[in-house]
This record gives sequence, C-alpha cells and structure tokens, in this order.
Amino acid sequence: MKLNILFFSTLRGVAGCDEMSLTLTDSSVTRVAEVLDLLYAKTPGLKEWDSQVLLALDQAYVDRDAEVNDGQELAIMPPVQGG
Repeated sequence: MKLNILFFSTLRGVAGCDEMSLTLTDSSVTRVAEVLDLLYAKTPGLKEWDSQVLLALDQAYVDRDAEVNDGQELAIMPPVQGG
C-alpha cells in the first residue's frame, strides 16, 4: 500500500520535507495510528507533536482509528492558531 504524507507549517521543518511517499509493506498497518508510529520511527522529532497534531485523510479530518487505504493522502498539521 502506498500513501502520500503531507506536512504543514512547523511540521515541515521537523519532517525535513513538505511531503513524502510512504510504501507500507506490512499488511497489519491499517489505521492512521499505525502509520504515525512508522513515521515517528523514521522522524523522531514528529513524536514530540503527537498529542497536538490534526490529521486528515483525503482532505477530511479523521481520528487515529481511521482506516487507511492504498493511494490515500494523509495530512499532518500542527494545532490551528488564530490571532
């Protein structure tokens, strides 16, 4: 399964890129939470934001229990700030 991962705002600097393609070879990875665990293993700095990130699959906000499917886009965003 292949996912496109997008990083926004401050998380771009933490991840070192705006987006990445992630190929999942482990068929047991089926939820957003499991994808996050894989990303945190590759980029430990992202884990510091774990309790604050907003998540979206194909431009719709989701929680960590959302199921991921081949070809989807997962956006990882820091908390929304106003001013």
